[in-house]
Amino acid sequence: MARTDRPESARLFVALELPEEVRAALVEWQGQALARRADLRAVAPEALHVTLAFLGHRPVGEVEAIADTAARALRGLAPARLAPRAVVGVPRRRPRLFAVDLSDPDGQATMLHAAISEALSEAGFYEPERRRFWPHVTVARVGRAERQAAPITISPPADEFIAREVVLYRSRLGRGPASYEALARFPTL
Repeated sequence: MARTDRPESARLFVALELPEEVRAALVEWQGQALARRADLRAVAPEALHVTLAFLGHRPVGEVEAIADTAARALRGLAPARLAPRAVVGVPRRRPRLFAVDLSDPDGQATMLHAAISEALSEAGFYEPERRRFWPHVTVARVGRAERQAAPITISPPADEFIAREVVLYRSRLGRGPASYEALARFPTL
């Protein structure tokens, strides 16, 4: 018998949205870098983002309060200037995914992460991670049957870009890749 007394939950995270031209350049690059790579699956275009805080499953009734908390935390903050550096495997020894490592020369992405992390933590919606914030975009996942994936050797697009929007997303898991729904958008200055 299924339990019905538990409230519906949503799997939530807050992320920097990539500008459309950056997303398009990454998708084109994925096509080249992952061509003839049966061991890797490209991350879908709509899933290319820079995660600032992963909240996990939260009651659906908290979504509005989470969005309000995020909006207050981001008010008055500047957008993030980022630039792709390299593609790295995560973890490095036996990668399960590959990500484009991003430089954060002004530290603004780090400040956006800190503001979101602190506000959501103080409100009881988020438990900050112990590891240091790492701005990156996951671009490929290693196939489940693979034991060892070779590195991606083609360099990512190198153009610096400005990420001006932060988004509260709901991710839905199921067969195949997760799907993402934008629940709230927060423009930076």
